[in-house]
Amino acid sequence: MSKSGDITWSSCPSKEPPHLSSNVLTMQPGPTRMSVTHVQDIRSAFDLLMPDSILQIILDCTNLEGRRVYGEKWKVMDNILLYAYLGLLYLAGVFKSKGESLHSLWAVETGREIFRATMSLETFQVISRVICFDNRDDRPARRQKDKLAAIRTVWDKWVHRLPLFYNPGPNVTIDEQLMPFRGHCPFRQYMPSKPAKYGIKIWAACDAVTSYAWNLQVYTGKLEGGVSERNQGMRVVLDLSQNLKGHNITCDNFFTSYKLGQELLKRKLTMGGTIRKNKPELPPQLLETKGRPLNSSRFLYTADTSLVSYVPKKDKNVVLMSTLHREGKICGQKPEIIMYYNATKGGVDNLDKMVTAYSCKRRTLRWPLVLFFDMLDISAYNAFVVWTAVNQRPWCHPTSRPGSMFQEYQPLQPS
Repeated sequence: MSKSGDITWSSCPSKEPPHLSSNVLTMQPGPTRMSVTHVQDIRSAFDLLMPDSILQIILDCTNLEGRRVYGEKWKVMDNILLYAYLGLLYLAGVFKSKGESLHSLWAVETGREIFRATMSLETFQVISRVICFDNRDDRPARRQKDKLAAIRTVWDKWVHRLPLFYNPGPNVTIDEQLMPFRGHCPFRQYMPSKPAKYGIKIWAACDAVTSYAWNLQVYTGKLEGGVSERNQGMRVVLDLSQNLKGHNITCDNFFTSYKLGQELLKRKLTMGGTIRKNKPELPPQLLETKGRPLNSSRFLYTADTSLVSYVPKKDKNVVLMSTLHREGKICGQKPEIIMYYNATKGGVDNLDKMVTAYSCKRRTLRWPLVLFFDMLDISAYNAFVVWTAVNQRPWCHPTSRPGSMFQEYQPLQPS
């Protein structure tokens, strides 16, 4: 019996047939028909993800802010200047990875000529000062109901476009990102386990193989009245996986629970992930480690859920839950559940590594600009994924992608 006394676990796998509708994909993995039709190069893929409709909102709001700050001295900004500014942001990110500072890029003798030829450093800094994503005049009224009011329209339009151009494969990773930021923000988070520790938290759903960012959600803090949200992990997973069907969701112990697994099965989705040992659905017998040999595994089952307790070190165990695996199979010394989890858990972490390597982020005290820089980084990476997939590059194939953990593990049987 579980700690809560409402779940009965068995040491024998269930003999009931699996849910035939689970893990039957309803969408073809890879680029969508719209991508195949419109993508000729990386630039055209970027234009799909960051279209003129979004950039026009930014352009209009930036001109309003420019006139408010500089008055008659403000020169109206057009599409060409905005695209030039975005291009320099990307280029500055490339050279920043080589240790070149922003001012050194405009230096007359040692700088990069393309920066001086595009615009002056003063113009670049003026645009960075006034770039805006909403109308400041009616922001206070909107901010009373929405903490993300300063960039909500642009953010929602952009997130809505992400799933239109690429369908994830059978495995989707859901995890959290932390955008480093130490300025004033009503929903800034402190996460001591992260390298940056302070920043803006974003929930992300990514394809486990290509790390394509398929859905994102900004965490804006506690609810009204300072009340903490109950079952937040389950709510986040259900929100981010709302339009998926037939996929397996891999998540860590913040999200994993028996109730979440049951809710996902109702949506024709399976789940696998580590689970915290204080969860009421776990039986006490599964957590015992005394006398257990190294690399030993202990399995428990219900009709549609499997648990495994694995001992990697003396008197230490890790517990995982899966609604995908129905038998306690062992791959070498480790259970198949753990091998599958290790192979599919890195979708969001790999995205972080890729967008950090050549990030266009600049130092700023404005949190909406932090989110906009993240939008640009992810758009560039997603555009590269779409372009390589449309051109059928081998990089997008899970067994040939450099560094892919799928090279080390293949399921014992098709799921």
